[in-house]
Amino acid sequence: MGEDVLSQSEIDKLLSALSTGAVSAEDVKADEEQKKIKTYDFKRPDKFSKDQIRTLNMLHENFARLLNTYLSTHLRALVNVEVASVEQLTYQEFVQSLSNPSVIGVLAVPPLKGNVVMEINTGVSFAIIDRVFGGQGENTLKPRVLTEIEEAVMRRTLGKAMDFFREAWYNVVQLQPKMEAVESNPQFVQIVPPSDMVVIVTLQMKIGTTEGFMNICIPYLVLEPIMSKLTTTFWVAASVAKDDHPEQVEILQRKLERTQVPMVVELGSIDISIREFLTLGFGDVLQLDTKVKDELKCIIGTRPKFYCRPGTSGKKLQYRLQE
Repeated sequence: MGEDVLSQSEIDKLLSALSTGAVSAEDVKADEEQKKIKTYDFKRPDKFSKDQIRTLNMLHENFARLLNTYLSTHLRALVNVEVASVEQLTYQEFVQSLSNPSVIGVLAVPPLKGNVVMEINTGVSFAIIDRVFGGQGENTLKPRVLTEIEEAVMRRTLGKAMDFFREAWYNVVQLQPKMEAVESNPQFVQIVPPSDMVVIVTLQMKIGTTEGFMNICIPYLVLEPIMSKLTTTFWVAASVAKDDHPEQVEILQRKLERTQVPMVVELGSIDISIREFLTLGFGDVLQLDTKVKDELKCIIGTRPKFYCRPGTSGKKLQYRLQE
């Protein structure tokens, strides 16, 4: 990856130069050794290790899947969201790489201190807005600042993305993200000093025929308290622990117990024509397909679950479930 591929004519010229002595094998070897040297700037040392970058990539692959599912359902269109890259650079370099105007959400992420930036370029934003308003999801508008209605649509989209961000990070830290502001000019978004290191997660988004990027900027100062947790080993162990934790089972059980489902007793049914239905009036009697002594179906949700018998309790009608 990243190496130049020689064409056949270039290979022939190189072999010819070696055979004539114009270029020696030592010179070629020296060039190869020089290419292996990587420039390192001590003024801006790397804050994230390769394992931490890999963990961040896995976390946001889950985020991309959740966002992809939501957008596909919400927009009813072919949507593809995937992680394109995870890299570290200074905050100033990140701001300079953004287009103006853009759609930029500034999030607070308690219990962590500081802010996180979610940015969606205008091409993808206008495609989402066009689809929400009944269009084909095409971006035919020139980059401009969003109107109040368009900003409301993008606030809702960023809000859902914020929920998926919390869910993706749940195994590492239980975030409670909150939207603090939505800006259009990157120069107005200064969450850390320009020279501070940040990690940039770039997601490639495709909505119909429109392609663009979404960037998530997380400063090092925000992640510093949990840097020890940003390892593949910890993340996998936390995922397993979450699945086997009895408290999670109890929480799910309590939620299920509070869930309300409709319960209906079906007295019977009858088939009539539309003409007969239109002639019905008050006092008309319909003869159902059940008898007085028949057991009635008790439907839970949409499925018949029990049989029961009708009766009364005082002045109230009641049903007794049969074994």
